[in-house]
Amino acid sequence: MKKHKTNPVISKFDSFATEASKAMGSTAVFFDCIDLGLTGPVFDYSETWQLIINTGTTIVTFLIQKAQNKNSLALQIKRNGINSLKLSQNSAHQNGLLLRLPKLNPGL
Repeated sequence: MKKHKTNPVISKFDSFATEASKAMGSTAVFFDCIDLGLTGPVFDYSETWQLIINTGTTIVTFLIQKAQNKNSLALQIKRNGINSLKLSQNSAHQNGLLLRLPKLNPGL
């Protein structure tokens, strides 16, 4: 597998996105969003209010999506490792490189 140089800016952004997505899932942030949504009538649903709501939603969605993509990639790498391990074990069994041990009888 190729080893890529890690860009420090991307690394910091990944770290930020992960931490932000964790924070966005908290109860306090949920209630803050509810409070912000309830301020609509106070500001008469002005264009500025709508801009703030839409911008915040877009940013949060992007950060959560970034963190989920990172988690999906890590999971796929783990699955690939397990599959290659299974393939190599099957190959070793087929080539007679591993001993097949009899199953033990627990009743004895």
